[in-house]
Amino acid sequence: MADEMDEIINDFLIETTELVEGLSQKFVELEHDKGNQELVNDIFRSVHTIKGASGFLGFNQMVQLTHLTESVLKKIKDGVILLSPPVMDVILESIDMVKVLLEHIKAKDGLEEDMAGVLSSLQNIYDQAGCTSSSAALPPQQAKPAATASANPSFDELEAMMDAQSKQMQPVGEILIKEGAVTSKDVDDALVIQDIIKKSVDFGEVPKLGDILSATEKVSAEELKKALSKQPMPEKPKPQAEQTIRVDVERLDNVLNLAGEMVLARNRLMKVVSNLEVKYADNADMAPLTELTAFINLITTDLQLAIMKTRMQPVKKVFNKFPRMIRDLARATKKEVELALSGEDTELDKSIIEEIGDPLMHLIRNSVDHGIETPDDRETIGKPRAGTVLLSAYQEGNNIVLSIEDDGKGIDVDVIKEKVLEKGLAEKDELERLSSKEILDFIFMPGFSTAKNVTDVSGRGVGMDVVKTNIVKLNGNITIETVKGKGTKFLLRLPLTLAIIQALIVGVGDEVFAVPLSAVVETVRINKSNIKTIRGNETVILRNEIVPVHRLANKFFIPSALSNGGQKIFLVVILIGEKKFAMMVDKLFGQEEVVIKSIEGFSNSSEGIAGATITGDGKVVLILDPAVMFVGELRA
Repeated sequence: MADEMDEIINDFLIETTELVEGLSQKFVELEHDKGNQELVNDIFRSVHTIKGASGFLGFNQMVQLTHLTESVLKKIKDGVILLSPPVMDVILESIDMVKVLLEHIKAKDGLEEDMAGVLSSLQNIYDQAGCTSSSAALPPQQAKPAATASANPSFDELEAMMDAQSKQMQPVGEILIKEGAVTSKDVDDALVIQDIIKKSVDFGEVPKLGDILSATEKVSAEELKKALSKQPMPEKPKPQAEQTIRVDVERLDNVLNLAGEMVLARNRLMKVVSNLEVKYADNADMAPLTELTAFINLITTDLQLAIMKTRMQPVKKVFNKFPRMIRDLARATKKEVELALSGEDTELDKSIIEEIGDPLMHLIRNSVDHGIETPDDRETIGKPRAGTVLLSAYQEGNNIVLSIEDDGKGIDVDVIKEKVLEKGLAEKDELERLSSKEILDFIFMPGFSTAKNVTDVSGRGVGMDVVKTNIVKLNGNITIETVKGKGTKFLLRLPLTLAIIQALIVGVGDEVFAVPLSAVVETVRINKSNIKTIRGNETVILRNEIVPVHRLANKFFIPSALSNGGQKIFLVVILIGEKKFAMMVDKLFGQEEVVIKSIEGFSNSSEGIAGATITGDGKVVLILDPAVMFVGELRA
């Protein structure tokens, strides 16, 4: 029985969390489109569903809060209460409290919240609409725990029961009125009695309409029996097979790990078969073996893609949190801001979805606080009073691009220069040599801020460096496009997944490394004499562009083949954001699909190592993270 109850409560938590997450966005939409009756009905149904399920499961505080919220929403729905910003503030506060109560239910800590403030605010709104408090507030009755119920319906079945019960009551009254056994007033009075009982007793003990009419002697037992016989029996719904199934994340991760191991084994098998083809080219058994290996390669690739798709989630799961945040920020900063969303159905790996929320939040907060001007200032310069923040997502090759764009005042590069000089981060002559995009990169340095005043929203210089750090950890990059007076756009480029990547296998001396192919622009082979030294730094001219050169051998203190008199060198050209550099290596072994494995006891990517993998020849190699490995040299 306990296991069944745990399963019901887990279903309740999942379903209610989804409803609550959607409610914040729907409320913000409703504030901008007050006449959208369909949206009002949708919100009302969601709150009603939460209330009904909470009552069945005995979560009294949740019932009390959602009942009062539902009462206010009913008056908004009927046009009695005007949906003003202060009213919306209180309703959103109640939704926040629902989230807190859900956390207590999830933790099973039995703690109760002090809801006096939010309940009082809701009651005041309700009373101001000309309603008495007795009709809105819930009596402090204790709901019967679901464990004592005769059946254990699921969350969805519970809502269906509530709807079905209300649908079954009404036809009896209609039949009795048609037969002349009762009047319309008798039925209305019985419905009022039923409503009062519904609010003062347990969910499962509400008497039916016919029983109330019989108990109040409005109809005889014979008349009621006759009416019931004429009531059409509800059609039994045809059982439908479930189209979805919930899978524990740990199981999914385990399947993904097994798929990764299969990819490694596939790579190893293909390498072994390739060697056998050279040794036994004339052997008749080689053709079937090669064919079978190719088939296993195909199946493994399809299996890997299928498993990756099970982990993919639409970015709207993250995007849906921001309409509410924008609304609160606009109220706090006394600005008018509209959020536009695009590409919410674009999918990303679950592990990335979980990590991008904070970076996006920081960027949006900066757009509102630093980017968007006040309504009066915008009107003065000929812009609409309301600023716009556009949050969009789209796929670009093997990457997903997230864009945060505003139509505010843009970033003044000269102001950035002043702050850089003021903080001593660079010399004046050094700044003169940097491009505008390189100067903008100083924004991502710890403690850097152009804000004159520190506010609750921003200004402490602790946000943008966190953004850069988190994006780099995800093997992504961030770039800035800005036009003074027109606006700013932040572009985040992220890999589709973090588990399996395409990599370029390179060699230095006797060591082998893997470089993520997403960062590689090209590979070139040049003479050693083409390397020139400028101000003590090695560079090379590629396609009429001066590109700094970094020796991978020096980074790991490995004896390079170049030190033995080699004249031909290989350069792997890397692009990190807007910066391009060449990594000098001794050998190029080709491209390979690798599975990233974390190194236990080692801080991933802290020293430019993203993890490790096993190549097709069975060798364990390190996967480099060039963005971190050469960050010091790039800034210099």
